[in-house]
Amino acid sequence: MARARVLIWAVCALRLALATVYFQEEFLDGERWRNRWVQSTNDSQFGHFRVSSGKFYGHKEKDKGLQTTQNGRFYAISARFKPFSNKGKTLVIQYTVKHEQKMDCGGGYIKIFPADLDQKNLNGKSQYYIMFGPDICGFDIKKVHVILHFKNQYHSNKKSIRCKVDGFTHLYALVLRPDLSYEVKVDGQAIESGSIEYDWNLTSFRKMEESSAESKDWNQAKDAKAQDWEQHFLDASASKPSDWNSELDGDWQASLLQKPPYQDGLKPEGIDKDIWLHQKMKNTNYLTQYDLSEFENIGAIGLELWQVRSGTIFDNFLITDDEEYAENFAKATWGETKGPEREMDAVQAKEEVKKAREEDEELLAGKFHMRESHFNRYYRRDEL
Repeated sequence: MARARVLIWAVCALRLALATVYFQEEFLDGERWRNRWVQSTNDSQFGHFRVSSGKFYGHKEKDKGLQTTQNGRFYAISARFKPFSNKGKTLVIQYTVKHEQKMDCGGGYIKIFPADLDQKNLNGKSQYYIMFGPDICGFDIKKVHVILHFKNQYHSNKKSIRCKVDGFTHLYALVLRPDLSYEVKVDGQAIESGSIEYDWNLTSFRKMEESSAESKDWNQAKDAKAQDWEQHFLDASASKPSDWNSELDGDWQASLLQKPPYQDGLKPEGIDKDIWLHQKMKNTNYLTQYDLSEFENIGAIGLELWQVRSGTIFDNFLITDDEEYAENFAKATWGETKGPEREMDAVQAKEEVKKAREEDEELLAGKFHMRESHFNRYYRRDEL
């Protein structure tokens, strides 16, 4: 096991030379985490965090993470890192979450913020770029949120992505790629993927943008091409040649003829101004281009959520541009401790069953003793 762990970390080190790691947190240095994570003071009733590996774990030190400690509270805490842009790059956001308290209602998601986040004032209204992770409440809500901020609006993934609901540690990863494809992974397995444009219902938004751009550019073209209109017109008498191949030769259009002199107020025959302008414009690349998954100033990660019952542990945070590095990091952390964690939980469960049985036996023995004492007192009094 130790040799395998060394090998995995060696691979991570090799990938690190090729990857860009923007943020990585494992809480392995005692209380120094308090120098990196800032608790919001926006509300005096915000719940507090501690670093703990919980009641059961795979490794007491490696499984330590940020744990919520107070029931029925909002929580807000964040960590800052060197700002970056993911323009033209893959963005991987990964972490582990463990609902040790068997979550009934509360969030287990994280948020990625702009670099100008006011950490001391972090609250539910603070603008974020990405919200990702599980949310559980009752029987209805058991989903993985993937929310992206775009054009001053928050857009949710339209697919229903189910989260894990047990009390064990689970690995969540979101991959956003420059080609607008994405993947949501749970425990290393892709459970959802597709197109950011279509799975976030942004196609209608794009059409609205394109329509607006077309209208704007059309009006500009009318002014810009007015002088050309004064000089030329389409040959209305021309017809498409019989041997014209649209696939090979492109769309056919009549040739432009030199416009003959005319007096003001007289419209030349054979041409309509708007028709001519449309012909001149139809092949122009005027549509607005943009990426739906690019963020220019990423600079902070945080937890801003509500929990009815506390006890959730957040650990192994990672933000990188390298999918393979993220996979190797997952194997070296969660991959090493997930098995021993379940083994420890099974042992504790057996001990709890044994303890409960012993308590029941003691209770029954006590009741038997009480009945025996009562019986002896009753017959002894009768004998007297």
